[in-house]
Amino acid sequence: MKKLLLMIVIIAMAFYAWAGGKAEQSQGFSVLVYVTGVTAGSPGYEMMVQGAQDFAQGKSDVTIKVYEAGFNQAEWESQLNDLVSTGSYDVVLSSNPSLPDICDAVSKRFSNVKFIITDADYSGNSSMATYLFNQYEQSLVLGYLAGLVTVSSMEKANTSKTIGFIASQEFPLLNKHMIPGFIDGAHMADPAIKLDYRVIGNWYDATKAGELAASMIASGVDVITSIAGGAAQGIVAVAKQKGAYLVSFNEDAYEQAPSLVLGCCLIGQRELCSTALQKAYEGSLEYGKSTIVGFKEGYISLLDQDPLFISSLPSDIREKVVGLADKLKEGKLEYSLPSLDK
Repeated sequence: MKKLLLMIVIIAMAFYAWAGGKAEQSQGFSVLVYVTGVTAGSPGYEMMVQGAQDFAQGKSDVTIKVYEAGFNQAEWESQLNDLVSTGSYDVVLSSNPSLPDICDAVSKRFSNVKFIITDADYSGNSSMATYLFNQYEQSLVLGYLAGLVTVSSMEKANTSKTIGFIASQEFPLLNKHMIPGFIDGAHMADPAIKLDYRVIGNWYDATKAGELAASMIASGVDVITSIAGGAAQGIVAVAKQKGAYLVSFNEDAYEQAPSLVLGCCLIGQRELCSTALQKAYEGSLEYGKSTIVGFKEGYISLLDQDPLFISSLPSDIREKVVGLADKLKEGKLEYSLPSLDK
């Protein structure tokens, strides 16, 4: 009798373990989209959310939760820790160069959760996959366009040979890839071109961004670019008022200021996030490594087919800029990618 009871207990435990496993599987695949800031007005975050939604389309077993963490970086680790500790998520998707260190710490407490971080370069954590957009290439193309315009005879170009770059805040990718790429591209047009660089101090102050743009224009800048989030609205408004040209990172901005926005270069954030989540869902995503993607891989592109790109630029400038983008797509341009090491 004792042996029979023991066998019944063992069978029951096995059944409950099997049933528990089945119950866990039936919960499906849950993704936390962790936005370090706010989504609205930030093209990179908008594309990240869209990519997650694209991935989830048609999958009844997939749930997506978007969490806006705000701009206080000191709170991100505790926020993320609390969210992950609920056990509600299989994967955390985010995009920020500061996040890998934070996710590394969180992953050591919750090893069952995986992390996918774009705009980041971090390897060696078996719970994390990072992707770095080659924004040196993106900056090179936009800088080349800005340089060609500032030395041209276009209506709003002047003789100062000075282009502008306005940033919300400084971070390694900006300082080591984007600004160097922008000025390197401009120097491909004319080595005498100078860069006027200003920092807003946050991602939302459109008034201050506009004041910086106005000061730049008054000092002779005729082409401006920015990495400024929602604050970029102030730069666009001043460019319209004062009559300066713009080139745009990470956003199709032609309609914001027709004939003034001369070129837009996009990262494939939406496509990359969707693809990475699909691989994670299938179990084929390789964690523990960092992958760099650019023009050649199809994750950076110049929007050169837009009618406003074609109508706003002289044909010789268009041909030169498109030619540079094509060389990057084909892997035919030799350059050294600056290191992001601190």
